[in-house]
Amino acid sequence: MNKLNIGLIGAGRIGRLHAEHLARNPLVKLHTISDVQLTEELRTWASNLGVPQLTDDYKQIMQNPAIDAVYICSSTNTHVTLIQEAAQAGKHIFCEKPISLDYRQTAEALATARECGVMLQTGFNRRFDHNFSRVRELVESGEIGRPHLIRITSRDPAPPSHDYIRVSGGLFMDMAIHDFDMARFLSGSEVKEVYAQGAVLVDPVIGELGDIDTAIITLLFDNGALGVIDNSRQAVYGYDQRVEVFGAEGSVGVTNDHPNTAEISKKTMVYRDNPKFFFLERYHEAYIDETRAFIHSIQTGQPPLVDGNDAYQSERIAFAAKKSLLERRPVQLSEIV
Repeated sequence: MNKLNIGLIGAGRIGRLHAEHLARNPLVKLHTISDVQLTEELRTWASNLGVPQLTDDYKQIMQNPAIDAVYICSSTNTHVTLIQEAAQAGKHIFCEKPISLDYRQTAEALATARECGVMLQTGFNRRFDHNFSRVRELVESGEIGRPHLIRITSRDPAPPSHDYIRVSGGLFMDMAIHDFDMARFLSGSEVKEVYAQGAVLVDPVIGELGDIDTAIITLLFDNGALGVIDNSRQAVYGYDQRVEVFGAEGSVGVTNDHPNTAEISKKTMVYRDNPKFFFLERYHEAYIDETRAFIHSIQTGQPPLVDGNDAYQSERIAFAAKKSLLERRPVQLSEIV
């Protein structure tokens, strides 16, 4: 089987992560990387990966008929245009989340991808985590009965920079969007209603920038289940990622991943090491499996496990959460059309 040629746009932190996984995958060739700033450090890094072409003009990827698929890892405000151009060039697409900060623009991008008949996978990497996928498997099999309650805790170890906050789209779109996708994934149902409350308890500048850093979001699902998500931009002990699905026949939960399973017992306390520090460590294997799944979809023609609609629905929930926070009321997803 011939290797797939991949072009990658955006060599920031997440772009480099994907590039390194692609470079190690025997089924693909990372053909070209595009970034707006071609520093010497970037050139050295790309050379060490064995990437034959580096450019500051992403159109060289779009116009190259040898490239089969594109990884879009650039800033969110570029995603819609890049999806549409890649689709029109007949290239399969992997796009980091969110697709856009406006779900209506996302719908336009998805329509173009459908019309052009290309694959589109969205970067909700948590679906590929071995823990969360096991929870989904047990829920889907009926092992715990009909879901009643879905609880998700998602707390970062430290807030991002103020410059990042300015362009992130806010906590709901930037951070909690992963949890909205996970809520749909674990419940097996769409969200019907959202009610969000938020506060600024970590960094007052985040509030000055029009965002929040702490939130509680309650969800009502189409299947009648209830959901609760709690978010914080700062958990001083590490990256806090836990879920529980409680059902009619039992429950299943996932605790944090730790660097090791050692538990220290002393006269005054019993303790263990802190959780893994952040998403790069916590979801290392999930990112690798996410890439494998995208390649498999292209090679077999099977639909992506996480498609554009998953991004669209999560963006609608994020929009509803922001509307709920501002208007201090529950918001029906039917309002977000």
